[in-house]
Amino acid sequence: MNTRHLLYCRPGFERDCAEEALRHSPRAEVLDATENSGYVRLQGPSRLDYATLIFARQVIRELGSVEALPERDRLTPILAALPDAPQRFGALWLETPDTNDGKELSSFTRRFGPLLETALQAAGRLEANDKLPRLHLFFPDRQRVVLGTSEPGKSADGLMGILRQKMPPEAPSRSTLKLSEAFGVFLGSEEIRLLKPGMTAVDLGAAPGGWTWQLIRRGIRVQAVDNGPLKGAVLGHPLVEHLRVDGFRHRPRRPVDWLVCDMVERPQRVAALMADWLIHGHARHTVFNLKLPMKKRVDTVYTALADLRATLDDAGLRYRLSAKQLYHDREEITVYVGRVAEGRKR
Repeated sequence: MNTRHLLYCRPGFERDCAEEALRHSPRAEVLDATENSGYVRLQGPSRLDYATLIFARQVIRELGSVEALPERDRLTPILAALPDAPQRFGALWLETPDTNDGKELSSFTRRFGPLLETALQAAGRLEANDKLPRLHLFFPDRQRVVLGTSEPGKSADGLMGILRQKMPPEAPSRSTLKLSEAFGVFLGSEEIRLLKPGMTAVDLGAAPGGWTWQLIRRGIRVQAVDNGPLKGAVLGHPLVEHLRVDGFRHRPRRPVDWLVCDMVERPQRVAALMADWLIHGHARHTVFNLKLPMKKRVDTVYTALADLRATLDDAGLRYRLSAKQLYHDREEITVYVGRVAEGRKR
């Protein structure tokens, strides 16, 4: 039986999102990958796994759709489009594309959401329960809606697949939001345990200090490596040692808990550098960005990550690796690799 999937992605990356999905489901058919739409729709015989997809912000299993919503009564056809199973939903999310046109629909979804919520509760199909699937209503425009579900714990936890961040006024650059989002997405409930005061870190390509700021605000001591200047609250901070040296040559005198890296360099070279740090025990956890080329972006990313995995496997390391194009990423993806003491690597 074929399953339809709705994938959210960064506008402009629809082809990459679809190409990657087809790697995981080769017999699938792309139904819609309109450029700059912010979403992709596919149909295929296998289900897609949110955790393994890099370019998809969210993975939704479609239940149905309505292609011509009436202006005066959208509620009736939407309720009619819901199948009998699943019987109940644990949450209701009304969503739009992450585009300028999509933002104009947000006032409509805010007004319409309570009406639908009340109707679903009255029908016994909605209750606050994080064990039940979420019900997603995705509005490409006012006339169309796609209905679908996602499983808590196996999908993105933020509306529209976005873990929202607020720009801290003390941070020296907006790049600080990338690392903050990465910690939230990759570490989840483990963030408090893995980012504790008194830990140590190295930030390669640190200037002007956005990523370093995320570390020192958690009480972590940082070697900020960059020939460029640090700015704002990071400059002269007692937890920061600024080293004007080559980021590819630098190694710490003692092992550190964290290595973070946002250098502009070829993905294969950055991935090889991260592998070297992990294999030789210079760092236990790392978060880094891989800058994307203009063409063959999926091939480039998958090749760099395959080489990284092969190197770590050959060294006998046990590790966890996750990669996503985050909301605050642009022409890049973010990767987390952490050494694990025991158990099987994931």
